[in-house]
Amino acid sequence: MGIPLDPPNRRDEPPVVQVVPAWSPQVIVRTLVITVAFAIALYVVYLLRKPISWVLIAAFLAVALSGPVNALNRHMRRGFAITLVYLGLLLVPIGIGALIVPPLVTQANNLIQNLPEYAQDAQDFVEKNDRLRKFEADYNITEKLQEQAERLPARIGDAASVLGDIGLGVVNSLFALFTILVLAAFLLGSGRFWVQAALQLRPSEHRERLRVALDHMSRAVGSYVGGALAQATVAGVTAYIVLTILGVPFAAALAIIIFFADLIPLVGATIGAILVGIVTLFSDFPTATIVWVIFSIVYQQVENTLIQPQIQRRAVDVHPFIVLVAVLFGSTLLGVIGALVAIPVAASVQIGVREWWAYRHDARIAEIVMPSGEAPGSPEPDPAQ
Repeated sequence: MGIPLDPPNRRDEPPVVQVVPAWSPQVIVRTLVITVAFAIALYVVYLLRKPISWVLIAAFLAVALSGPVNALNRHMRRGFAITLVYLGLLLVPIGIGALIVPPLVTQANNLIQNLPEYAQDAQDFVEKNDRLRKFEADYNITEKLQEQAERLPARIGDAASVLGDIGLGVVNSLFALFTILVLAAFLLGSGRFWVQAALQLRPSEHRERLRVALDHMSRAVGSYVGGALAQATVAGVTAYIVLTILGVPFAAALAIIIFFADLIPLVGATIGAILVGIVTLFSDFPTATIVWVIFSIVYQQVENTLIQPQIQRRAVDVHPFIVLVAVLFGSTLLGVIGALVAIPVAASVQIGVREWWAYRHDARIAEIVMPSGEAPGSPEPDPAQ
């Protein structure tokens, strides 16, 4: 009987590796499904962009109003506190309308009553000016104006359609405002319970970290809104005092314009100052205009270096570059409202990133201290055992 030979030693042979093609049918189908699903999701978001923007604005408004609501909630029921805050919020446009509408109506009536006098003054001015008389003789401006005036009745229908479109836009804006206020009221009433329910779904080690981050975001948004309103109030009051001293008419209405313009970051104060400066041209030029320009330049410097840092010192701490980028993005997406909410949103994102970074740092420290998952301070096993 022969001696059996040992089986060949296969340990030294390289393992057989099965190469899976990079573009197998399964990979292609999965990629197509993910791409189509992502495209559909983007299209749905595009279709729902208006209600989504309403929800985001309502959430921001709810966070901004949560401070006074929580303060009143300590002394009364939350529903009654929300009602009082909403009444105060609705009184603001009523007061603004009471200050702005009467001057506008008065000036419109004065313009209509004095229109024949203005026309006669213009005609007299043309007759007394040699150059204008020459233009009249060469181009017959008066006859052309008369022809345009005769065509005005035929354009009443176009004017009516334009006014109808404006009225429809106003109705749509009021509907959007009412919807946003209702959404904000629901969020103020039960939003915190939804947040607590959502936090309960997270693991215990994540729950407290998320709660701290959300509290910091809420305080940052509330502090920013309160600081921005305080800063705009200071700008409006000082502008009212200066305009009253200069004798500019409708100082209260112009101060309200300064107030709302100052709420817009970066460029709002400049825009408001330019608008009021144009009004001073028709009031007491050049004295009032020169004084207003000097005051605007000096005040904006004081606001940027003293008032704004003091008011916003405890609100948000965002780098100026991030502020500029956030305002540009917000204004592009949502217009003026996007510019208003850009800075608190950037502060919230910064807080979220900071808390996530702190969580990752703590987790890395824990891995270094306990690499094997053992509790710190536990006795090491005896090798002799």
